[in-house]
Amino acid sequence: MHRDVDRSLTGKIGRVTGRIGPGTIGEVMLPFRGGTSAFHAHPFDKNSVFAVGEQVLVIYYEPPQTVFVDELPDVLKAD
Repeated sequence: MHRDVDRSLTGKIGRVTGRIGPGTIGEVMLPFRGGTSAFHAHPFDKNSVFAVGEQVLVIYYEPPQTVFVDELPDVLKAD
């Protein structure tokens, strides 16, 4: 079934489970379809590095299982 671009993950907060960096395929766990799923992850700016355990913000979702992420803004970080 072909649909328009799926923006359902844009703006979601995920936790890094596989280091994300330039030239590598990282992994992030995200809330998805009522559960939690692993997605391949790349830095949105192509340069940033995110360590395992960090929270990141999804900027762009490329179906079926790839997201581009950026640093979580301070305003969204839990105290």
